[in-house]
Amino acid sequence: MKRIFLFLLTNIAIMVVLSVILQLFGVTSLLDEQGVNLDLPSLLIFAAVFGMGGSLISLALSKFMAKRMTGARVIERPSNAMENWLVATVTRHARQAGIGMPDVAIYDSPDMNAFATGMSRNKALVAVSTGLLQQMKQDEAEAVIGHEVTHIANGDMVTLALIQGVVNTFVFFFAHVIGHIVDRMVLRNERGHGIGYFMTVIFAEMVLGVLASMIVFWFSRRREFSADAGGAHLAGRAKMIAALRRLQGGAIATELPDQIQALGISGKKGLGIKRYFMTHPPLEERIAALENARAQQA
Repeated sequence: MKRIFLFLLTNIAIMVVLSVILQLFGVTSLLDEQGVNLDLPSLLIFAAVFGMGGSLISLALSKFMAKRMTGARVIERPSNAMENWLVATVTRHARQAGIGMPDVAIYDSPDMNAFATGMSRNKALVAVSTGLLQQMKQDEAEAVIGHEVTHIANGDMVTLALIQGVVNTFVFFFAHVIGHIVDRMVLRNERGHGIGYFMTVIFAEMVLGVLASMIVFWFSRRREFSADAGGAHLAGRAKMIAALRRLQGGAIATELPDQIQALGISGKKGLGIKRYFMTHPPLEERIAALENARAQQA
């Protein structure tokens, strides 16, 4: 909750600063002179409610939706040796990371993957695919679990959702500002909002949305390096490197739904411009980062 409060406070501060800047540079008065009469402070507030609201609701529902979309089954009482080991490993890593015990789940999928989600560090979910449990050695799976527990300890799900909310806020705000200006100053529509306004807003939201998503994807890639380092700390660097190499050598095309692909330990590959829209860095870069860190410590 502290992280959410700080991000909300930051978002409000950004809106206040932006409003002051618009006033200082005379943007508001210029628009008034042109007959635009756009209430920028009110638009900022509305954009924040709209942009942040959706992200916070998605975050609150993340555990429920992830379980529904993957069919993940939470282990209430371990029924075999594998489930006993899985629960014990999550428990040990959670204790080391200083977080509350997450729900532990298994979902049926042939791909080697795992994910963590949840609104709170102390009420999260760690889910592992049957494919990962079947194809990875226990040492490698232990490192993957450490990676996911680190995501929880770092508050990555919350931070990613809030960053998405912030960029949504400003996409919404600037798209409507651009639409209003085009409607009033270019199309000379003096009453209400015409079709030009709505078409401009839609186009601006598409363009700005693409640029904003690059910011979110950049952060998503950075958090994977941190989670790899955390997995190396909890399970051992050699185990984490071995787990990533196992992913690198296997069929890693994730079968996670699009809505939660960013939560998995492996994502889709991308070349050229697609690289900027990847949720995960290439596995070879993640392995190299861990090996470089080991070399620096040696």
